[in-house]
Amino acid sequence: MRHIRRLLSERKPINAKNGMVATSQPLASQAGLDILKKGGNAIDAAIAVAACLTVVEPTSNGIGGDNFALVWHGENLYGLNSSGHAPLAWSLDYMNKNGLQEIPKYGFVPVTVPGAVAGWAEMHKRFGKLSFLEVLSPAIHYARNGFTVSPTVAQYWNLSNQIYKKNLKGPEFENWFDTFTKDGKAPDSGETFFLKDHANTLEDIAKTYGESFYKGKLADQIDAFSRKHQGLIRKSDLASFHAKWVTPISINYKGYNVWEIPPNGQGAVALMALNIVEGFKFKNSESISRIHHQVEAMKLAFADGHAYISDPSSMKTDVEDLLSKTYSKQRAKLIGPKAEIRTEGIPKSSGTVY
Repeated sequence: MRHIRRLLSERKPINAKNGMVATSQPLASQAGLDILKKGGNAIDAAIAVAACLTVVEPTSNGIGGDNFALVWHGENLYGLNSSGHAPLAWSLDYMNKNGLQEIPKYGFVPVTVPGAVAGWAEMHKRFGKLSFLEVLSPAIHYARNGFTVSPTVAQYWNLSNQIYKKNLKGPEFENWFDTFTKDGKAPDSGETFFLKDHANTLEDIAKTYGESFYKGKLADQIDAFSRKHQGLIRKSDLASFHAKWVTPISINYKGYNVWEIPPNGQGAVALMALNIVEGFKFKNSESISRIHHQVEAMKLAFADGHAYISDPSSMKTDVEDLLSKTYSKQRAKLIGPKAEIRTEGIPKSSGTVY
């Protein structure tokens, strides 16, 4: 008789009375926990974690990125969209003059205004409890005094370095290699790595509530570097940016309210996919049929997302129509037994999309 032993997780359950922090990196989780122990709230901890990840997991996070947040505070749900816009000098005319048929992967052309820092500051001003410097102190500490590179981060760091050595050619990329490599080599697992310039940057951000990054010394440095290397981003682009509080969007999925950030965020895609699969019933949670239907639902949702979701100022389709249960049922009918290449549907109020 053949016996099949189900593999069991060796991870142990953890109970906590006062707070819990979960991230992809232990040092970042510890930073969030330390903030809670100091009397900080969940927002303080979340910002501390986000800042820490730009240090201890730079392969996936950076202050050049954006920030979206759903915050439950008191009895209300708040949405924050802190995603940066394109520089004012970026235009189709610029693309055409430079022979660009699509946005390139590397260089200054794809660079938008970083929104992450503004998002941290805005959330902290509204909901934070500890000082902004206290909240960013763990990240500053790890960057200045060194941190141990984890196995997973080391793997992706090395992979990124190999890709960048092949594709990043030009003086504008030298700072990246000076910052993130030693003699052209990515750090090994277990190695202690220092990001002292990043520590200084984070400290400047903390002491000025992010103003230096958008209107002060750091903004001047970004502007100068961009001009030196034919970049498009300017101090005026940084100074004009503001994080925005938005009304979250939602659907009801089998009795549960699911919330997301509205466009230009891509959260509507997840809500559309849930709407599409809601009508299907599966006996086995791990069945091939269930996986197939979920994948096809995501493909249909992403097709609509690519076609219709854009900046709110130019979006020609109402989110309500994309999230309509009637429309989702129409999309669900397209799912058959075979995998298909999916294209966008026609929501009620959609117009021509350019």
